[in-house]
Amino acid sequence: MMPVFKTTHWHMVQRTVEQKSPGSVILLWISFSLLILLFRTRRPRNFPPPGPRPIPIFGNLLQLNLVNLLKDLRKLSERYGKVYSIYLGRKPAVVLNGLQAMREALVTQSVEFAGRPKGLMINHLMQNKGVGMTDGPIWKEHRRFALTTLRNFGMGKQSMEERILGEISYIASHLEKNAGKATDPQNLFHKATFKIICTVLFGTRFKHEDEFLQLNIRHIREIINGPWAMVSDCRFMILRNLPLPFQKAFENISMIRKSRADQVSQHKESRVTGEPRDLIDCYLDEMETRGDDGSSFSENQLVFYLLDLFFAGTDTTSNTLLTAFLYLMTHPDVQERCQKEINEVLGEKEQVSFQDRHRMPYTQAMIHEIQRVADTVPLAPFHATTKDTRLMGYNIPKGTIIIPNLSSGLSEESQWKFPHEFNPSNFLNDEGEFVKPEAFMPFSAGFRVCLGEGLARMELFLILVTLLRRFKFIWPEEAGVPDYTPVFGLIHSPKPYKLGVRLRGSGDLGA
Repeated sequence: MMPVFKTTHWHMVQRTVEQKSPGSVILLWISFSLLILLFRTRRPRNFPPPGPRPIPIFGNLLQLNLVNLLKDLRKLSERYGKVYSIYLGRKPAVVLNGLQAMREALVTQSVEFAGRPKGLMINHLMQNKGVGMTDGPIWKEHRRFALTTLRNFGMGKQSMEERILGEISYIASHLEKNAGKATDPQNLFHKATFKIICTVLFGTRFKHEDEFLQLNIRHIREIINGPWAMVSDCRFMILRNLPLPFQKAFENISMIRKSRADQVSQHKESRVTGEPRDLIDCYLDEMETRGDDGSSFSENQLVFYLLDLFFAGTDTTSNTLLTAFLYLMTHPDVQERCQKEINEVLGEKEQVSFQDRHRMPYTQAMIHEIQRVADTVPLAPFHATTKDTRLMGYNIPKGTIIIPNLSSGLSEESQWKFPHEFNPSNFLNDEGEFVKPEAFMPFSAGFRVCLGEGLARMELFLILVTLLRRFKFIWPEEAGVPDYTPVFGLIHSPKPYKLGVRLRGSGDLGA
């Protein structure tokens, strides 16, 4: 596409050309044409989804507000439709909005849309390793291995419940000590989810004051709580070398990577072949079984594999929990109704079980509604088409970046009874039974659904039910007006707040 010049600027070019000698004119036009060819952004053939006009080099990046990207994406959808195109630098991308477009791509055509793009910042951070941002045989082998291993180490089983309940006891003890006053919950839930995933990956239970735990939580939060990794096209050295905020992400990844490599080295020295204690041992056993003959399993791959699983199993759940207590404090009617149901179902039972969720439709609805309004992962990790295909009437070439706007489905007006407010009725039918609408896709969908979904669902239910059974959560009077606006990033997080806690007494047992 030719850049659009204002008329006055074009006339100036014409006058300049008329004043030059024939040789200079030819040279000027050649130079001008080369510049146009160099900087213009072309739409690939058979790439018709409409979208805003890109500018040379930067595409549409300078037209998007990184602080409020979702608002800009929503406006573009209102103008161009549920499927439209934008440019990340010179890379064309297709943004999917709403249930129909995302379901057709991620579920109906899951094979065609299961690839991962290359050349973005996240690829450079992860060095095209791990499982989340890889594709092809490496991705399939490592995803299958992760699902099998996590299941063998208790995912969805009573042994995993026991690990989670063990961490909840620490949370409950902390809240009990702070009963009657306001406490800062920010690190409380991050530490708990981090420790739970550590038992699976490392076979280690860290103390809450452990320096390793504290540093890793800080590094992970700094990486994923900013918008840069979603839109920075690292093909452009000018961006990669500027002192922009995303440079910190490279430093943090390096530090976390070193700590994971140290864990792998320690396991190699202490493991017993065939007697795995955790996922690292299982992976090392698999490496020995496969040998070095072209296997995708390697120590370097393992280090990034562990990073992927940490990202999938920590901040998403902890930020959802922070959102949950923000809304429960400010919606006491919802909190009380959950507590009443919990009391009726559990009775004198000592501890909650994950199976108890089937008898708690309202509490289940509350938890899912929290996930909906938390919108923890607003944009799914970018996909890429694995072949030329069609979507919603458009031709999408192989290798095109696909951006599923999960946030759009979670608030789509045609899919929810109360799309713009917190109301558990969004997940209840007229008989009060729990139902899950198709538009509920906080973990994405299809082949690329989040590996940590099973663990997250179990953690959310067990933690929320256990704490609601023992405590009443109150918005502190001195805290002012609640602010539900999340901090935008790879993962949404609520703004910091204080948690008001009171012990529930015998008079609360029926409420």
